[in-house]
Amino acid sequence: MKQLHVLALTATLTAGPALAHGGAHIHPHGAEIWIAAAFAAGIAAIVASFLWGRK
Repeated sequence: MKQLHVLALTATLTAGPALAHGGAHIHPHGAEIWIAAAFAAGIAAIVASFLWGRK
């Protein structure tokens, strides 16, 4: 259960700067889908590594 807390804290801290930016950004418009998909895939990989590491 501690890994879930670490994962939630990491996700919160990394999302903070993206939510606080003033509009200037380096990704092209319309790229929100693949950025979200890449982020979700990264989270899924971290969760899978925690689950496989516990066995």
